[in-house]
Amino acid sequence: MSFKPKIIIKDDPILLAKQAAEIFVAGARRSVGQRGRLAVALSGGSTPRRMHKMLASEPYILNIPWGKIHIFWVDERCVLQDSHASNYGTAKRDFINAVPISETQVHLITCESSPRVSAKEYQKILSDFFSFESSRIPRFDLIYLGMGADGHIASLFPGQKALYEKEKLVVAVKGGDPNMNRISMTLPLLNQARHIVFLITGAEKARTVQTVLEDRKIRLPAQKIIPLNGQLTWLLDRGAASLLSGDLHHDKVNG
Repeated sequence: MSFKPKIIIKDDPILLAKQAAEIFVAGARRSVGQRGRLAVALSGGSTPRRMHKMLASEPYILNIPWGKIHIFWVDERCVLQDSHASNYGTAKRDFINAVPISETQVHLITCESSPRVSAKEYQKILSDFFSFESSRIPRFDLIYLGMGADGHIASLFPGQKALYEKEKLVVAVKGGDPNMNRISMTLPLLNQARHIVFLITGAEKARTVQTVLEDRKIRLPAQKIIPLNGQLTWLLDRGAASLLSGDLHHDKVNG
């Protein structure tokens, strides 16, 4: 990768979650101060759940200007909102119900229509919120991403044509484990963000992390995350970072 990300390695998943929550607080305060609001896109999966729960507890909940926070989702499975497979449903249980934020500030992806129509509906939600023209892609202040062992990000899986989407900001896809219909933001939208943060834990992801960060060839979806005019941070625990070579530019934060 010619683009040099910032790499922060924490000793364990709990310290990683604390660092992620601190980035959320700092990003919220900075964005609200500069632009009057924070537009953040969240991912599902087990790793970000620790951070989400921390956001609803002290000291983080007291230091976030919740009235100015707008929450979106990077992707969503086409399941009922109260399903444990729903990224929104999980986040709602983990922290949204516990923080002072209104329903109008939570912009969930619904799959009440067909996946293709649902993708168009979420792009319309983005269009209305950001008030963007067709020639200008909206810019999130902060995006949190996870990564699968196969290198997928959001619901963009290896080999899918959605990885090469240039026009649409949100697409319907089918894939993953389990193999199901999903709605996902696309790379043109993700790479416009001011700050993208990967949250990766576990030795089972170490080989993929090594490939993404050290292999010069673009082989995996995660390697396509290159902010056009923003910051990229990789938050890794010791297990996930265990195979990285020592000559990478690491910003090591131990705790």
